[in-house]
Amino acid sequence: MTVYEKDGKIYVALSDKLLFTSSSYAVEPRGKEALKKIAEVLNKQNDISIMVEGHTDNKPYISSTTGPVNSNWDLSVMRASSVTKILVDENKVSSKRVIPAGRGEYFPVAENDTPEGRSKNRRIEIVLTPDLKGI
Repeated sequence: MTVYEKDGKIYVALSDKLLFTSSSYAVEPRGKEALKKIAEVLNKQNDISIMVEGHTDNKPYISSTTGPVNSNWDLSVMRASSVTKILVDENKVSSKRVIPAGRGEYFPVAENDTPEGRSKNRRIEIVLTPDLKGI
């Protein structure tokens, strides 16, 4: 997990290995624990909007079954939705504050031509935006 600031927003980046097994959108137990800790902080900050962004590498998703995931974009959306549901349903983050979004392979943070780069691109980013109404 890494935290950084960019353009007035706070990004909490979680690697896919912390949250999911390969090609899956079911959150693993240790990922749920990490999300629980994040939710504890979010629940104390009610003036922050939350976007959960799913990201993938550019290797084509190959499905072994028919179902809701047929592409990297689908996988990114399903992963963002799974994380959002855990924050909201299991950790009581207000559903009015959270937006799940799938970015697929289109916002890489590293080159996709090495295993290390692809690994960095497979992530969930929780983007925190402060309420600027008072400014």
